[in-house]
Amino acid sequence: MRLIGFSTGALAFADFRRGLWLTRDAGCRVVELSALRQGELLPLLESLDSLDLTGFDYVSVHAPSHFDPGWEPFAFERLRQESWRKWPIVIHPDTLVHFSLWRELGPLLSIENMDKRKAIGRTARELSSIFDRLPEASLCFDIGHARQCDPTMTEAYLILREFGSKLSQVHVSEVNTRSRHDSLSYASILAFQEVAHLIPENIPLILETPVAADQMQREIGRVRDALPLKPRSLVA
Repeated sequence: MRLIGFSTGALAFADFRRGLWLTRDAGCRVVELSALRQGELLPLLESLDSLDLTGFDYVSVHAPSHFDPGWEPFAFERLRQESWRKWPIVIHPDTLVHFSLWRELGPLLSIENMDKRKAIGRTARELSSIFDRLPEASLCFDIGHARQCDPTMTEAYLILREFGSKLSQVHVSEVNTRSRHDSLSYASILAFQEVAHLIPENIPLILETPVAADQMQREIGRVRDALPLKPRSLVA
């Protein structure tokens, strides 16, 4: 059975403690601690020792999606100080300027493929140039981003075929035309099924769908339909 959890930011915006509580309450064993905005990173990192992570088999941290000029080395250093935890650090490639710094994190640094708003990191070819500079980095595959960039799922297939050995986790949501994360639709479920066989069973699935607490189990069910372990001809 696939390991499925949530991003704390999807469930509770900047309140990572509530997001963590909701994820545990839903019976999930994986969680992504989200600090998507620059001002959220330090409060999250300074709270790690006080968080109750009992019952979680997999934990990752999502770094901010934007850094102020000059703040990148500081963000790297604070994240590097937590690298002993061996948690993947998910980062958007367009935030990186000092690649030599981030290279020190090796496979703990997990590069996320981007949505159509970004200038890099959207396709297998664009990711290749990033991994050339960060050869040990892993991949956080955002299947919603891939579908938004190419609804035929060809690009998703190419990314997984070329970089599947680097997979650390998969972000799951429907990404709309405004690049916002939505709950999975019937169309996105069918699309995701096309590449489900390329995602190993042991790779954690992190939902980025902004659902209420009473909708979490329903969304987990949709994800299991979208990314089954065996091919399905119909959606349950």
